[in-house]
Amino acid sequence: MPEAGGRVFIVGAGPGDPGLITVRGLECLRAADVVVHDRLVGKRLLERVREGARLIDVGKAPRGGGPGQEEINLLLYREAVRGNTVVRLKSGDPFVFGRGGEEAAALAAAVRMPVLAQLARGRIRGAQAEMQPLRQPWTGDGRTVERGEPPRQ
Repeated sequence: MPEAGGRVFIVGAGPGDPGLITVRGLECLRAADVVVHDRLVGKRLLERVREGARLIDVGKAPRGGGPGQEEINLLLYREAVRGNTVVRLKSGDPFVFGRGGEEAAALAAAVRMPVLAQLARGRIRGAQAEMQPLRQPWTGDGRTVERGEPPRQ
């Protein structure tokens, strides 16, 4: 994959109230050339995107429909290769049932990609430390305990 000239920001929209998105997330929305968003992201938040930015809805409808994950990953990559600043706006926290980890992993080799998790979630520390978040294939019914230790020498 050739390296992209643009960037992709994975941004958590929070619980739905536009007043609860992080300041940095809002700055990214206002600077974006392209916003690729989920169906559950509120319209009031999308109204804060800068004029002239393209909005691309990749939300999945109940009982199927909408683009698959590979198609979304390719869309993000193609827009970044074109030199665009892309915001992948996901409802809630992008790494809690949001497949943000899969998107980040798919783009990591070719795209500059800061991660902006929602501050209300405990995972922001891990995202800032560039720790690998849980990815969808490993989540499921039941309980998940996350623990990390430095490797033994």
